[in-house]
Amino acid sequence: MSPVSAEAYTVAIRDLLDRVTTDQAGAVARAADLIVGSLGAGGVLQTFGAGHSEAVAADLAGRAGGLVATNRISLRDLVVFGGEPPEILHDDKLERDPGIAHRLYELAGPRPGDVFVMASQSGINGCVVELALLVKRHGHHLIAITSTEHTARVSPRHPSGRRLADIADVVLDNGAPYGDALLPLSGGGSVCAASSVTNALLAQLVVAEVVRRMEAAAQVPPIYWSANVPGGDEHNITLESRYAGRIRRTA
Repeated sequence: MSPVSAEAYTVAIRDLLDRVTTDQAGAVARAADLIVGSLGAGGVLQTFGAGHSEAVAADLAGRAGGLVATNRISLRDLVVFGGEPPEILHDDKLERDPGIAHRLYELAGPRPGDVFVMASQSGINGCVVELALLVKRHGHHLIAITSTEHTARVSPRHPSGRRLADIADVVLDNGAPYGDALLPLSGGGSVCAASSVTNALLAQLVVAEVVRRMEAAAQVPPIYWSANVPGGDEHNITLESRYAGRIRRTA
């Protein structure tokens, strides 16, 4: 088998998925417990990720088969809701700025009972660390999705010297290697990222455990239907009305 091929990646990612499923079972259960507790008390699940980690935030908020009581925080909020010029998003180092975390938190307007899931492969950039500190300062529970291998091998960029994993109540390790990519290249470096796949797995494992707990307690989980099936829009609008003014769906 070629060291770099679709087959090689399939073998590597399948092994990683199996390891993450087994090794993170306890952390998934603890994360689900925090989310169920928050939702049961009228809270909302707030999600955040920058760069490619934004994908896992989107996977948890506002998608078919997912929880309705979810809100995605995004760097785009600075423009869409905060009145900043669109050019601010052209800065590819924006996620390193701790100062914008305060504005993002303010724009999201979370309530005290809300729970946060924040994703970052490295867990070291200024915005994600500052937002994590703000979240804990305001008394929220915080679940982190990160690579424990990668974050341990790089220096924090936040003035506090802390990483996302240092701040969270629960850490979900996505198992991605340092540098994220799985397949080594003969000339150096590597190719084919892991975190996008394992982050999505962890998100759905948590959702499954949240739903399992709610059904075991004879509760009806508020779950989105696809908007592209008959009755989907009506179903979703009815459930969203319970959280009017607290959740938003942004591009």
